[in-house]
Amino acid sequence: MNYHILNKEVQDFINSNLKSDLTKLILKGSPFALVSTQEIAEQILAKNSCEKKLPTWFNSENIYYPNKLNIEQTSSEITANYKSDLVSGESLIDITGGFGVDAFFFSHKIKNITHCEIAEELSAIVSHNFKQFKVKNIATYLGDGIEFLQKSEEKFDWIYADPSRRNDAKEKVFLLKDCLPNIPENLDLLFQKTDNILLKVSPILDITSAFNELKFVKEIYVVAVENEVKELLFLLKKNYTQNIDIKTINFNKEEIQQFNFSLNEDVFSTFSEPKKYLFEPNAAILKSGAFQQISAHLKIDKLHQHSHLYTSDKLIDFPGRKFEIKHAISYDKKKLLQLIPSKKANITTRNFPETVAQIRKKTGLKDGGNQYLFFTTDFNNKHLVLICEKT
Repeated sequence: MNYHILNKEVQDFINSNLKSDLTKLILKGSPFALVSTQEIAEQILAKNSCEKKLPTWFNSENIYYPNKLNIEQTSSEITANYKSDLVSGESLIDITGGFGVDAFFFSHKIKNITHCEIAEELSAIVSHNFKQFKVKNIATYLGDGIEFLQKSEEKFDWIYADPSRRNDAKEKVFLLKDCLPNIPENLDLLFQKTDNILLKVSPILDITSAFNELKFVKEIYVVAVENEVKELLFLLKKNYTQNIDIKTINFNKEEIQQFNFSLNEDVFSTFSEPKKYLFEPNAAILKSGAFQQISAHLKIDKLHQHSHLYTSDKLIDFPGRKFEIKHAISYDKKKLLQLIPSKKANITTRNFPETVAQIRKKTGLKDGGNQYLFFTTDFNNKHLVLICEKT
């Protein structure tokens, strides 16, 4: 960590060049003897990555940024704030601290936070930034979080972990046991130190696979922002063996969409031909696999077992996109183009043999406009085109 980066003239230079062409800036060289051009470029890149994701950091003075990859891997303020509402009590330890965003928001809800980070420079950066925020209830520890727990006599109200999705060879992994640290292997140790664990895992991990690697799972959260799944959260409670709740949430600019269900619900979808309205579940629901529950809970019909599109004669409050169906036709190019005089439409395929690119090439339809086309299959295995407008 180069503390000269925090000098006022260097900070002023960084802030005045946030929108500059970095290539040209690098070619000019650094105007500072003790701060390299590369260090300035890294600060600018990382800070720009925080503008929307971490506005508290972006809008604060004298914040030191790690490399851009650390920013990409950290929680956003939206998801970190959401997680902070899931915990309570006197003490929490974050055994995979990272850039400290989650610890910062946990500190608003819990009296004492311990932040463990194995990377020396990142730990120093986090300590500095917490001082800038005047946070007094987070203790930073340089070292391995699992080793800290092994040596500690303390019991915590919560343990939080966000294991790295890369192994020692820096390869992406798809099982919890292959992440660092290995949470399944260390569960017995964790439950010696707490009764409550909140585990964040990558959205690319399979929910069922991750669940099968764990024990005492009480709740599973699927968290999306602007219809992109960002986090899977597993809440574990020591000796818990009862029903497991799955909670989905999608943070949109206009609203917060939520849908909850139980893991082992014995419910089934109903099916029908397209009615007046069409409903497309958000990404969090699709990731959760709540395809039967959406139909049963909201009393709407599915078009096909594998289409994941729903229909009803009533417009309901739905956790996803809602459309009014103007026409439902068989897939016929000539008839379709007659109904799209602008030759522009937004196209989605669900359980359909052709891709969006193939359909555009075949029909000549351009992207855009106010009409939404869903190319799908109904429960009679008939290929349909639903011409819709957003409600």
